[in-house]
Amino acid sequence: MPKSLPLTIGAALPVHRLADYRDWLFDRNRDLELQSFHAADVLEGNWRDLADEANEVLDGFQGRIGIHGPFWGFDICSKDPAIREVVTRRMMQCLDVCEAVNARQMVIHSPYNPWMYTNALNYDDGDAWVFEETHNTLDSVVKRAEDLGVVLVIENIGDVDIHARIKLAESFDSPSVQVSVDTGHAHLSHGSQRAHPVDYYIKAAGNMLRHVHVQDADGWADRHWAIGEGNILWHSVFRAVAALDSDPHVVLELRDHDGIPASMKFLEAAGLAQ
Repeated sequence: MPKSLPLTIGAALPVHRLADYRDWLFDRNRDLELQSFHAADVLEGNWRDLADEANEVLDGFQGRIGIHGPFWGFDICSKDPAIREVVTRRMMQCLDVCEAVNARQMVIHSPYNPWMYTNALNYDDGDAWVFEETHNTLDSVVKRAEDLGVVLVIENIGDVDIHARIKLAESFDSPSVQVSVDTGHAHLSHGSQRAHPVDYYIKAAGNMLRHVHVQDADGWADRHWAIGEGNILWHSVFRAVAALDSDPHVVLELRDHDGIPASMKFLEAAGLAQ
């Protein structure tokens, strides 16, 4: 059901910063996104040691846990079957991580970008190929996610069309494929591509919205600044999130994790978050 403001929010953190924010995370069982498992060298290397470290620090934690999935070097709708095979394998490796750390959500990146937005109608089938190749890549991943009780949330990256990745998520007809909004990415598209403002990305997702990355920006670059350092209209964003029934995970995703206290101070003073 819709929530009243202020919203209780959490953070996206690498495992090595969990101890620094343990008390803060535990005080309200905040949403947590683990961000140490998306890189290929980790997935091919010591991810189980990292998972054990996270589990030790989080012993007794009752908050909702997610992870950020892999994204470097590929997208989820490649036409190259060899690339699709790699992407599927990386996603499956991250589902192994979800199982190990009791995560119930995994963030993956949208395949859409400004070129697709301006060129889709140059082709008779529009962006139908995006749906086809994404399903070729992810159908087996989605089936396993369903079995594990994990929800894949598709995050806007270069998305200009606020509806495209939502339609893509809907095409799976699965409770394990929903959507995410990154506030800074949305603001970048708004500033550089004349896309809709950030709160419209939230409203377009509606109750398919299960995850929000909260970061401030200036509409020019992907800043991941502390909240209050950019010019996002935060009241409209938090009102839009609070109006939903879907109760999305809401996490600060800052480049400098030391900016979490200042971000919370800003949001608390505005009556938006706690």
